[in-house]
Amino acid sequence: MNPITQADDRPPLPPFTHETAARKVRIAEDAWNSRDPERVSLAYTKDCHWRNRAEFPAGRAEIVAFLGRKWSRELEYRLIKELWAFAGSRIAVRFAYEWHDDAGTWFRSHGNENWEFDERGLMRMRFASINDQPILEAERKFRWPAGPRPADHAGLSDLGL
Repeated sequence: MNPITQADDRPPLPPFTHETAARKVRIAEDAWNSRDPERVSLAYTKDCHWRNRAEFPAGRAEIVAFLGRKWSRELEYRLIKELWAFAGSRIAVRFAYEWHDDAGTWFRSHGNENWEFDERGLMRMRFASINDQPILEAERKFRWPAGPRPADHAGLSDLGL
């Protein structure tokens, strides 16, 4: 299999329907759950702009560096994304992820993202707002093995999140 290059389309492509927007969200969730910065970066344009908390990565190289730092701090990361709204080339999602720091303190991070895609299905803008909630290990709800969330695992709404 050839590696994905920027010239490749990343279906589903805009304009989005409910079905294609939901599929795009799940594809993104699966990629982020891989915790592979290089893999995740391939979903973005070469000059993509982000706002993530107080950081503003621009371009794939900065995205890869950002994600490497993120996942070196956020251990045993598990993420669920859910479609919130869509129109044309834009998708809004809400998400939650669980992780622990190197001291063993667990967190559930809640947030919203706004995405805009180019005609090839690559994300050109990503704006994220995120809040961290300390939780006890016993309060965790995302307990699948590392990697993608199993197809039969509850989503955010089903979990009351």
